[in-house]
Amino acid sequence: MAELKFVITGTAGVGKSTAIAAVSDVPPVVTDAETTDSLQKIKQTTTVAFDFGEVMLDDDTTLRIYGTPGQERFQHMWEIIADGALGLIILVDNTRQDPLSDMDMYIDNFQDLINKTGFVVGVTRWQESDKVSIDDYFNRLEARSLFAPVIEADPRNKDDVVMLMDSLMSILEFA
Repeated sequence: MAELKFVITGTAGVGKSTAIAAVSDVPPVVTDAETTDSLQKIKQTTTVAFDFGEVMLDDDTTLRIYGTPGQERFQHMWEIIADGALGLIILVDNTRQDPLSDMDMYIDNFQDLINKTGFVVGVTRWQESDKVSIDDYFNRLEARSLFAPVIEADPRNKDDVVMLMDSLMSILEFA
């Protein structure tokens, strides 16, 4: 049986755990702990190690999906989680103060994986803020000489998460 691995990353509260739960064919593994810092205003728990789910692509192939902790203080886990991954999904919360800088930070931290494989950007909460457009994300990627799909996605919606995964699979197929 073939096993593939995708990583989902992004800021705390962006929807990584929710996205994995939306598509996983098995009950997702979560490593949440009570929030004790400024994040407490946003959510009561936060991922401290990783989230994990599986999607059966066919009888012979399982896609394992790992979600990183979003807080930068846990970034020592990011490289460990990214090891052996086939691709990366970066979720960006469009309502945050500077979502383009958030995207840049994750691109910078996952540059080795991006260089070896591919990535897509999923923009969450796009309907709640129009300060940054999809074109702004594309322009930022272009300024960095990067190409990746940028897709409006609700991590609660299985179809949206599947679209992100399908887009990443398509990129990898033709890379």
